[in-house]
Amino acid sequence: MDDTKRYERLLERYGNGDLERRTFLGLIGAAAVTAGVTGLPIAKLSRQAMAATPDQVRFDGWGGVVSEAFREYAFKPYTAKTGIDVVDGTFGGADEYLARVKASQPGEYNIAHLSGVFDYVRYHGLELSSELNEANIPNLENVITALKDVLRNVTGGKLSAVPYDYGTTSLAYNRKYITDDQMKSDGVNLLIDEKYKGKIGGWGEWKTRIWYGALQTEQDPNDIQDMDAVWDAIRKHRDLSLKYWASGAELMSLLAEEEIYVTEGWSGRIKALQDQGHDIGYFDPPGGLGWQECLFVLKGSPMAACEELLNFMLEPEVAVAVAEGQNYPPALDPNKVELSAKVKGLPAFDPTGTLSGLNFFDPPYWNANEADWSKTFGRVQKGY
Repeated sequence: MDDTKRYERLLERYGNGDLERRTFLGLIGAAAVTAGVTGLPIAKLSRQAMAATPDQVRFDGWGGVVSEAFREYAFKPYTAKTGIDVVDGTFGGADEYLARVKASQPGEYNIAHLSGVFDYVRYHGLELSSELNEANIPNLENVITALKDVLRNVTGGKLSAVPYDYGTTSLAYNRKYITDDQMKSDGVNLLIDEKYKGKIGGWGEWKTRIWYGALQTEQDPNDIQDMDAVWDAIRKHRDLSLKYWASGAELMSLLAEEEIYVTEGWSGRIKALQDQGHDIGYFDPPGGLGWQECLFVLKGSPMAACEELLNFMLEPEVAVAVAEGQNYPPALDPNKVELSAKVKGLPAFDPTGTLSGLNFFDPPYWNANEADWSKTFGRVQKGY
């Protein structure tokens, strides 16, 4: 029996309830190894070696536990099924990755795990978007409609990406030093509380800093009236912080090692810390920031192979396995797909499938202010 048939038979047995999830994942992982899929040390690969070939699709994501989940539960079994390798790269931030793409040749980068509609709008505005043939992605039907529609509105009813997961950027805190009641009482103002000077952290990303600066000055982040007050709040946070963190891995390390006691953080990374036994609390303050992530296909990519990978990654068994691995709810509609108990218990999970309780960046508003605000934040970050 060849690897493709073996995989299809395993998936059928799993779907029929004949295999436990743990057994299923172990077997498809073994099938991937049998097919010759081995991890390469990405840091040692040259740019040329990292580019996709006709038998490859390049995928770039956020690294850490997120990329580990993609590799284990999506890329390896996909390769075992199709024979198409996934060249797996990582990046630390959206602006960093976009700079790489703009400097690349068409087709060098294929699929990116982008965060939010903001990036979708940016890439489309830079003429980097593609047009997916949705007939090749039947599992797209199971995706939450609201997540698809917000992307369709940008690209004239078509899609250049499929929504894949969502989460929140809310407040993480060490319960040894900050109680749950204190967090509920003080909320976002703990990030600018002088009592915790040197034990405060924050993501060094301009949009997040401005969003929280707006909340700290009691303003609507999508309709800021007093920008000077926001910059003052950002400066105060900067001066009280130990440092800005630049990746999910650094966020987890700073909290785990008790170098910081409070920060905003990504819901899935905080859940990973909790699962590791760290007594880290997580609190969604009024106005806390929600986001969705999509798998964006760049212009010039091998579309058929990319669409096949996207459809595979939206298979309920695969999407749920990835969600459990990275601790972010999948974009699958819980009214259409039965999700696991672990997924239903993840931070930010919305059992209604509407996401009406989350607050999102308003793309036109934030894109219109990007040039000015990102430049000013760069100056503030340096001490001005």
